[in-house]
Amino acid sequence: MVKEEPPSTSKDLQELQRRVSLLIASVQSNSKVVAFMKSPVGQYLDRHPFLTLTLLVFAAVSAVPVGFFLLLVVLTSLAAFVGVILLEGLVIAVGGFSLLCVLCGLGFMSLIMSGTIVVSYMVVSSLINYWISPRLWTQHNSNRDC
Repeated sequence: MVKEEPPSTSKDLQELQRRVSLLIASVQSNSKVVAFMKSPVGQYLDRHPFLTLTLLVFAAVSAVPVGFFLLLVVLTSLAAFVGVILLEGLVIAVGGFSLLCVLCGLGFMSLIMSGTIVVSYMVVSSLINYWISPRLWTQHNSNRDC
């Protein structure tokens, strides 16, 4: 009781074989493939099909780990960039607040020093005017006339 394959399966396989042959023919007629196959590397790989298959399998299998590594590099770089921006923003904010405190302190000190200088000027000016008053000059000049 061996089951015979229905005739449609045979036709499907022939159609698949025809499509694969067309695909291979289109790849082999591509100008870049033709140029590569004429190069020394292409001719070497054409003479050594096992090495070609090994390189093809290696490239296909290593694409996923290399892709994950590159994704890790990009995400790490972005995280570091964002971290640097946040850290720089924090440093600028703390520095700006410190500068604001220092400038407010200097403004207060300038106000106190200006007040002290004005009060000192007024006191010294009043004392000089009191000590050397015009009436003393007149008394001093009148004593000389005698």
